[in-house]
Amino acid sequence: MLWAAAGDRIVLDPQTGLAISGFDPVAYFIDAKPRVGRPEVELRLDGTVWRFRNEGNRAAFAEHPEVYTPRFGGYDPVAIARGNSVPGHPLFWAVSGERLYLFYSATERAAFLAEPDRIIDAAERKWPKVVRTIGR
Repeated sequence: MLWAAAGDRIVLDPQTGLAISGFDPVAYFIDAKPRVGRPEVELRLDGTVWRFRNEGNRAAFAEHPEVYTPRFGGYDPVAIARGNSVPGHPLFWAVSGERLYLFYSATERAAFLAEPDRIIDAAERKWPKVVRTIGR
């Protein structure tokens, strides 16, 4: 996936190929909240289907998917820091360092917000090993 961060595997629905449960990844940055994308405003990249609220958000993502794609492909960075791969949920999120992070639950989100730099550093170190176990 040339457009994702190196080594990212995107959390998606295996039947539909839909990323982050159809939520618009750009809305987290523009609207500062999760918003469901519309089926008629989709973009398909490398077999992954992304949905958007409007054409402007789709265009922004198409131009800079590396900015809007959830870091770690939407896997929970707190779990990754512990050496596990747990898909994040689009309603538990944070933007930190201009990157979108998704979390399994409010508890993991709170842990992240208490020490984002430490968790990101630990997750970055563990991600190369964790990503190799995804999909096996």
